[in-house]
Amino acid sequence: MKRVLAMAAWAVLLSACTESAQTLGSASRDVPAYQGTGKAFVAAGWKQGDKAAWESQLKARMQLGQNDYGRMN
Repeated sequence: MKRVLAMAAWAVLLSACTESAQTLGSASRDVPAYQGTGKAFVAAGWKQGDKAAWESQLKARMQLGQNDYGRMN
């Protein structure tokens, strides 16, 4: 009886170690980032679907906000 309970306990513990499947749902869409999300909350000067404006926003962000060398000098 103890052996059966021990085996059952091991089975429960080992089942917690398994990994569940990670599949994309049918609601996912594969579109370029510059297409936007359809939400109204966007950066000023950028229109959803405008690739050139998207690239200029990224360039400005890199130069003004996320470039530590440029900020310190």
